[in-house]
Order: sequence, then structure tokens, then C-alpha cells
Amino acid sequence: MSNDGGTKIIHRRTPESAAMVANTKRAMAITARLNRLTFNDAGEVRTLFSELIGQQVDESLLLIPPFYTAHGNEIRVGRNVFINQNCTFYDLGGLDIADEVMIGPNVSIITTGHPLEPSQRRAVTIGKPILIEKNAWIATGATIIGGVTVGENSVVAAGSVVTKDVPPNTLVGGNPARVTRPIGDD
Repeated sequence: MSNDGGTKIIHRRTPESAAMVANTKRAMAITARLNRLTFNDAGEVRTLFSELIGQQVDESLLLIPPFYTAHGNEIRVGRNVFINQNCTFYDLGGLDIADEVMIGPNVSIITTGHPLEPSQRRAVTIGKPILIEKNAWIATGATIIGGVTVGENSVVAAGSVVTKDVPPNTLVGGNPARVTRPIGDD
């Protein structure tokens, strides 16, 4: 089920939740195969990643295993994208990664969450989209939470937790991430 703003709401014990679980099993099987590969297996990594997301990726994609995801079929990746090792993408809400994006090691991009109310936490899964625009750099160990856009040419500093939109051409850092300064080619 979906509502305004691209948010997906999936209730427990529904056909949608059964499909979500089946897709998680599919993604786990594919990533298990992908994670047996090495840096030298870039072509096979692209083949398996294409299978995972359900569309052919560009030959310029470089992903270094291991890589983890709960779904995979809601990930879209542009050209010349670099994804370093040990990244986790939970993409139920939709994850769009534009051209020229660099993602450092140990980055978590999480579109999925649960309600705050204790009685609803196990009953509902909520997915909110994430958009990472062209030429952004997500540095080591950053976490990006659902409902966020990271603007073009922006940098998310190492270890940051991004809970709000990042304007284009800015450096953000901290927990929660805040704009540190504008960036650009001066």
C-alpha cells in the first residue's frame, strides 16, 4: 500500500507483507552469491547486482562486496556509480542513486522504519524514498534515513546521520547531520 509522498505502508499478515518477505528471501539468496565474489570479479558483481535490482546496470558501476540489502528491486543506479564494501541498502521505500555518485564503506541507506507507537512497531513497516542526486559523495560510515534527498554535488561527512534533505553543493556532518558549509569548484 502507498500513500502521498511515495511512502509505502505495509501491514503485517497481508498479501503485501507476504510479498515483502518473499522478496527479502530472494534478495538474501542473490547477495549471498554476490558476497562470495572479489574485487576482481567486477563483471559478475554487475551481473548479480542487475539480477538483484531487476534491471541492467551500466558497465561503469563498481561495487565492492560485501553488500547487503533486504529487497533490491527498489534500487535504481545511474552511470559511473561507486559503492564501496560493506554497505547496507534497505530499499523498500525506493532508492534512486544518480550518475557519478560515490558511496564509501560501511554506509547504511535505510528507507524502512516502523511506527513509534509500541503496539504498532511489529504490525507495520513504513518505507520512505531516498534520492541521492548527481555527483554526491556519501563518506565512510554515514547513515541516510528514509524520506531524504541528498542534493547534487553534496558531501555527507563520515559517520553522519542524515535525517533531513541535504541542499545541493553543501557539506553536511554530525548526528543529526547539519550543513557545515557550501562547497564548489572555486
